[in-house]
Amino acid sequence: MAIQSILRLGDPRLLDMATDVIDFNAPELDTLIKDLFDTMAAADGAGLAAPQIGVGQRVVIFGFDDNARYPDENAVPKTILINPKIIPLSDESDDAWEGCLSVPGMRGMVTRHTHIRYTGFDATGNSLDVIANGFHARVVQHECDHLDGILYTQRLSDPKKFGFTEELFESHQLATIECNE
Repeated sequence: MAIQSILRLGDPRLLDMATDVIDFNAPELDTLIKDLFDTMAAADGAGLAAPQIGVGQRVVIFGFDDNARYPDENAVPKTILINPKIIPLSDESDDAWEGCLSVPGMRGMVTRHTHIRYTGFDATGNSLDVIANGFHARVVQHECDHLDGILYTQRLSDPKKFGFTEELFESHQLATIECNE
């Protein structure tokens, strides 16, 4: 287990499409998952995708019971999601401030589906099929975007609602420092 460096906006590896995981129950996959959880915890994040630590595989992790950065959000189940697929369950969407561990210190307004189903596999290759709403759905969509080489900055709903967290807070555009990550 180790804390890995998180790639930042501008690193071309963040724009690459990740490849499917083929070997489940492999020591390399177990190490990757442990590194993702350690790195996410050290950065106080809500989720992390393998490409963010330079591994081009379709693996994301997310979840927390209680997170000081998201005091108004309900817990999100700790999840390992491999080779995910996302299916919107309605046309309903909402705008919310997002940030990213790969774009530190900044936030932007992003539109996301509010009600989704996600499928994929856990670390042992067992199927997952989960319905998610609200913040949980937003986190899943954000992390899975990384697998397709997409950062939230490419999904801004209004380019004028993008900036440094501190300035957005001081100008009262952000109600609190805790924002969607």
